[in-house]
Amino acid sequence: MPSPRRRRRALPLSAAALLVPLATACSSSDGSGSSADGQRLRVVMAFPPAQAMSPYGDDAVTLSRLAVIEGLTTLDKNGDAAPALATSWKRDNDRTWSFTLRDAVFQDGRKLESPAVARSLRAAEEASPRPRVLSDTRLTVTTPDARTVRISTRTPDPLLPQRLANPSLTILSEGAYEGGKVNPAGHATGPFTLTEVNGAVSATLQRNDSYWGARAKAPGVDVKFVADGTARANALRTEAVDVAEYVPISQASLLGDGLVHEFPSARTNGLSLNTHHGVFADPAMRAAAREAIDSKALVKAVYEGRADTAKGLLGPGVPWAAADRTAPTNRAKAADKAEVAKTKQIVLATYTNRPELPEVATVVQQQLTARGFTVKQVVRDYAQLEADALAGKYDAFIQARNTLLDTADPVSYLASDFTCDGSFNISQLCDERVDAAVDKAAGLAGTDARHRAEMNAEAGILGTDALVPLLHERFVQGYDDSRVHGVSLDPMERTLITADTRVG
Repeated sequence: MPSPRRRRRALPLSAAALLVPLATACSSSDGSGSSADGQRLRVVMAFPPAQAMSPYGDDAVTLSRLAVIEGLTTLDKNGDAAPALATSWKRDNDRTWSFTLRDAVFQDGRKLESPAVARSLRAAEEASPRPRVLSDTRLTVTTPDARTVRISTRTPDPLLPQRLANPSLTILSEGAYEGGKVNPAGHATGPFTLTEVNGAVSATLQRNDSYWGARAKAPGVDVKFVADGTARANALRTEAVDVAEYVPISQASLLGDGLVHEFPSARTNGLSLNTHHGVFADPAMRAAAREAIDSKALVKAVYEGRADTAKGLLGPGVPWAAADRTAPTNRAKAADKAEVAKTKQIVLATYTNRPELPEVATVVQQQLTARGFTVKQVVRDYAQLEADALAGKYDAFIQARNTLLDTADPVSYLASDFTCDGSFNISQLCDERVDAAVDKAAGLAGTDARHRAEMNAEAGILGTDALVPLLHERFVQGYDDSRVHGVSLDPMERTLITADTRVG
């Protein structure tokens, strides 16, 4: 990691104005910031709740990163399934698995038993929209006895144990489903209990003293949601917070190695092009957009070298991908500059929650303009953009996508983002060849064979130019390693605060 640069940037007024409420909101409930048995953690997160902490969208990841929720399984460092609320499992036949539950209680005191597991998984199945992790499968759940859950899938699913580790498949008590909405507050099983959510501003967590595992070392967590990355970095610099999620690249060198921790990720930043209507419904125009993009310039200009140039859908955070990669197939010939210049204005959207993305959008706009496109930018908070992006209301959309987030295997990402029935298909792609390639990969039990099939699917998707890879991110999390310990640096983004995270 480069050493800190000797330069200073003026603090923008908006960022400075956030520091005072940030310090206030991230103090403990008694104002002391500590308790008799440890100091409360003060954490600033980049993404405010977008679905009122529903587990069926991206808020589930926030709940997982704050150690509030758990599923039947979790993932180890290699992405393999490990015990969580299930202590063991076995495959009964090609479509059915049995899971044995551990002895645990929910945060509201109810006992963990098989009916609660079945209720949670059925609720996820019936959610609208369905969680991305279920975009390529259907679950049928039965309860042979109080300690056993039997789960069947529509088609053989060798990744079911990994799939069940997804935060959207969290297990909640009966109380979470009362009142017509799913409310995880006080009804999960994790080491911290969500006790209060103040809209998109803040949240409060208390230690769950009935947790089945190791007791959390911090008595609680005070969370502030701040989309402004400079404000998050300055809160860390001034010790207004203990942990700052996603430190902006522009601030990383200023903070120095003791406060920033960079590590590889499975996240690819891509330019999704609307294949259903508008300018990019024409494959030749999508090909022209692809040819306009200069990944090396983006890495140098925006990320100060703290990213990797685009190799495909799967980058260095998926280490096996490079060996199995094949060339894109069936690509259209790109329209020339004169043809591009005849098209109508395109709308390019991205979000502010990751501070590099608006800068990426500006560079991409310049590159597309040089190719002949007329480009209008729309830049807002992610919560204000997601519904329109999924509905195909933008011509182009820049997003940072974790390719292993759903099952620790990219097949679910490929299915949710690029198949006809995919629940996160921002490019609106519907291609029979792509669907067939993804289905083939999903049905393979052997790891090596599945990986080869996934790379064949990648080649088919890249051939459509539905998504133009821009670069592969590295993560930068912020905390003072001389006083804050136990922060999880997770390439798959499932964890951040854990039972072991503490100050001192």
